[in-house]
Amino acid sequence: METSNSDSQVVPTALRQLPPVNTVLEQDELGAVWQLRGREAVVRAVRAAIGEARVSLQNGQHAAVDVPSLARRAREIVQDTRPLLRPVINATGILLHTGLGRAPLAEAAVAAVCAVARGFCNLEFELEEGERGRRTSGIARLLRELTGAEAATVVNNNAAATVLALRVLAAGREVIVSRGQLVEIGGSFRLPEIFEVSGARLREVGTTNKTRLSDYERAIGPETAAILRVHHSNFRIVGFTEEAPLDDLAQLAHNRELVMIDDIGSGALAPGQPPGVGDEPLVSEGIAAGADLVLFSGDKLLGGPQCGILVGKAGVIGRVEADPLMRALRVDKMTLAALETTLRLVRDGASDARAIPLWNMLSMPLPQLEARARRLVEVLRVELGLNASVVSSESFIGGGSVPVQPIPTVAVSVGPPFPTAHDSEGAWARALRTGDPPVVPRVQRGAVLFDLRTVAQREETSLLDAIRRTCHDREPESSAKETKTA
Repeated sequence: METSNSDSQVVPTALRQLPPVNTVLEQDELGAVWQLRGREAVVRAVRAAIGEARVSLQNGQHAAVDVPSLARRAREIVQDTRPLLRPVINATGILLHTGLGRAPLAEAAVAAVCAVARGFCNLEFELEEGERGRRTSGIARLLRELTGAEAATVVNNNAAATVLALRVLAAGREVIVSRGQLVEIGGSFRLPEIFEVSGARLREVGTTNKTRLSDYERAIGPETAAILRVHHSNFRIVGFTEEAPLDDLAQLAHNRELVMIDDIGSGALAPGQPPGVGDEPLVSEGIAAGADLVLFSGDKLLGGPQCGILVGKAGVIGRVEADPLMRALRVDKMTLAALETTLRLVRDGASDARAIPLWNMLSMPLPQLEARARRLVEVLRVELGLNASVVSSESFIGGGSVPVQPIPTVAVSVGPPFPTAHDSEGAWARALRTGDPPVVPRVQRGAVLFDLRTVAQREETSLLDAIRRTCHDREPESSAKETKTA
């Protein structure tokens, strides 16, 4: 109790030592940047510097509160011209890390984006006829070829695809959904709320773990417009369970003149696309089972850009594309360029498909990962004197895909270079995240782990340089106070 009371008194005392903004602004060190960037920019930087110090103190961490130190930090903030959106080295082992941008694009897709971004392109123009065209017509041909669907279109993400489909096909009417499929995925995307936005009415049937075909059949009435099957995405229900097969649901829907919608989300196209992924619904299976509309994401298992893809019956897709909301949700030329290239890589076979980074990460053999890890460990031990070792671990696909299927992987486990500091592994991980380039590792059992399955081979030199920089820097100030009081 005495330690707790003492600590609670230290923070308010330190906070009272924080100087006012005007005092820091008077420092000569800020004169040059004042002339270069203007007073308002310097004032914002000083406030940010003081705010950083205040947060550190409130969290029980050390922070420099003297005026010269705060002025130096304000100058660093003003002179920081790094873009807000920056490349990051993903060493977490989460292949589709939503916070880090999900699927990285293939080099060919990046080149395609650059080609159309730097000038004009035939986005909505038929070159042969010299007339206005439809922006998704080329993509639709590729999607029909890959999925067996009659028609296809694209919007800006799969949530938009779901809203648009429900609005067009069932606004003001009922859509039947199993209670076990009322999902919430990242970003507070909840299916009942999506129904409210779309104007369709949700009709729940069955129970969390068991929903039979007869449950759907009994729920159909004059107000029913469609049956919706929703992929569980980021969780699984196991044990005493039962779900109605999709082909039975489609047959029931068609017998009652309803629309069958299959929202699979994750976007596995067909068996082996991508490789090594099981327990995921397939787009091709949905079409073959008789679904009128299949919805999925472009930036998940397809390994392409963020978008929502709709494939299915020509009449249904036609109704979707005719809706006024379609214009608000349409994709731009860069998304279409990246998606087209990704789909061509898939279509052209396994050798080209390995150029898709996600698919390459999935198929990376363990011996190759282990060889890379051993090379990195050798440098970390010999050059930097770190306690580094090769460890077996598990990667996950992430992004709401295949949540219960870990992928065996090889990681490099490193003891932090500041072993005497309190929470030294956390402090080092923060130093890596805030470096240039930022590196996002895992922190586990007092060590920092770098999972090489999500680190491209071309990034290894940058990763090593980032580790070198953090080791050559002095001990992080965030842990200096704890070190002294230990």
